[in-house]
Amino acid sequence: MIVLKSPVEIEKMREAGRVVALAHQAVGKIIAPGVSTQQIDDAVERVFEKYNATPLFKGVPGVVPFPAATCISINDEVVHGIPSDCRLEEGDLVSVDTGCRLDGWCGDAAWTYAVGSVDEEKQKLMAAGQSTLTTAIHELQRQQTWAGVAEVMESTVENAGFSVVEELVGHGIGREMHEDPQVPNFVSPELEKHDIELVPGMVLAVEPMLNAGTADVCLMDDHWTIVTADGRPSVHYEHTLAITAEGVRILTAL
Repeated sequence: MIVLKSPVEIEKMREAGRVVALAHQAVGKIIAPGVSTQQIDDAVERVFEKYNATPLFKGVPGVVPFPAATCISINDEVVHGIPSDCRLEEGDLVSVDTGCRLDGWCGDAAWTYAVGSVDEEKQKLMAAGQSTLTTAIHELQRQQTWAGVAEVMESTVENAGFSVVEELVGHGIGREMHEDPQVPNFVSPELEKHDIELVPGMVLAVEPMLNAGTADVCLMDDHWTIVTADGRPSVHYEHTLAITAEGVRILTAL
């Protein structure tokens, strides 16, 4: 069941989203060769502690409960990378996904950062990922259903020469990190059969994931990290977005 949010509730979600945005701001300041992914996670934890926010990801159940406040994925890692002593190197792509709960409401956002100078393929992949998210925000204000948004997102990715990850999708968000509906970044017979009307009060975590090569992905032995099947790089961009009578609000942007 899709739970619509009131303007007051969306404003509360904006406060959680602002803390997530501040966490990403802290990440952007320290991304550099030699920095460990654990150091990045520690920086996010400090922001959440400062604002009395609870990390959403830590303790998420699985074969092994997720152990950190952030998912940090490097190069061919698509999502759900576990922070560690692994250090970033010049030319890496690093995708940082994090979220928090503040006063009972959630915010969730991801961004892919370049470590120093990256090659042309990675530059184009990042540009396509950002363009796909921007396109989704624009189309949310034009389309009547999610399938219309997903179709334009998929076309944006494919026109750039890349592929959309189909094993993972965006989601509704509110008092819980994952709520109805699921919002895929591609069109499928299932979506066309069960399309989602876009109405004011809906809050969605929209998160295109793009691979340079095949869309196929694999799960690693740590039970969390998902990588591209062909070892080529991937990017991940996400904002928490509220549909309002006045338009779309980006809740996880400064």
